Amino acid sequence: MNYQEIIVSRKQEFGSRLAILGHHYQSDSIINYVDHVGDSLELARTIGQLDAEHIVFCGVWFMAESAAILKREGQKIHTPEPNATCTMAEMAQAMTVRKVLKILRGTGRNIIPLTYVNSTAGVKAVVGEMGGAVCTSANARTMLSWAMDQGDGVLFLPDKHLAYNTGSAIGIPVAKRILVDIVNPTDDDDATLFMWPGYCPVHDMYIDADVARARRDDPDALIVVHPECPASVVEAVDANGSTAFIIDYVAEAPDGTTIYVGTESNLVNRLAKEYAGRKTIKHLDAGYCEDMAKVTVEKLGDLLSRLETAVPVETEQSIVIPARLALQRMLDACA
Repeated sequence: MNYQEIIVSRKQEFGSRLAILGHHYQSDSIINYVDHVGDSLELARTIGQLDAEHIVFCGVWFMAESAAILKREGQKIHTPEPNATCTMAEMAQAMTVRKVLKILRGTGRNIIPLTYVNSTAGVKAVVGEMGGAVCTSANARTMLSWAMDQGDGVLFLPDKHLAYNTGSAIGIPVAKRILVDIVNPTDDDDATLFMWPGYCPVHDMYIDADVARARRDDPDALIVVHPECPASVVEAVDANGSTAFIIDYVAEAPDGTTIYVGTESNLVNRLAKEYAGRKTIKHLDAGYCEDMAKVTVEKLGDLLSRLETAVPVETEQSIVIPARLALQRMLDACA
């Protein structure tokens, strides 16, 4: 069975009734067939602008879940691989988040939850119900500032590195930040930023030695990383930012520049190909998201071949309403 031919023919058959979305961390073999490519924020904004009946999300599960929460009536969200989960998202469970928030609010302080989009729909629902919002790496500074203005402190989850680095970016003193013990959480009246102990395995692997090696090998090179990297790495490089930021940073660098990029390797490889002959793009260290890689051309072709009867991604209405509220607060704050 030729899955490439199936994808092309089904796209032609469905026309505007079908939209395929793909995250930047997808392989080129998938990106070749998507109608919209972006990071989490770009793709979340795209959902509300689509008229397509069938929306196929090539990414990990929480992204398809978020799309299902934001979809309009009559739209169906599909994913080629429901088992493409997110390790970071699995590090925060809704029941635990609710328990921790209850304890942190036990002294009467209004601690506002702010969840990275890399989280389950259940976690987003708890956050929305308890006055909080969602953020992405692209708008984390805006949303952390927003959350700080809503109460007496913020519980930022599930990524400890993004929490810490964003706290630095908006000037929250280190002494005011605390890593939460989610097994035995305790309130700290001096803390204003409570950081969940989760992390992204791909970005957590970067270490100071990677930066030192790049500086030694290419003293004139620039280094840019994602803010999911450890703080010591972020503080040692030339720039840090979301996937979209990294793409723009590379684009705006002068021709002839060497740039080391610390993020998922599919994106780094794509940038290296795009700027070959003009700029030299290198891996700070190579790391692939195994769950993103679960989405393949074969699985996309199989899904499209049976799209009329495929079971779409659905979320319980009791979760959809507060989760959508958390997502909408982000979209409103970042409009």
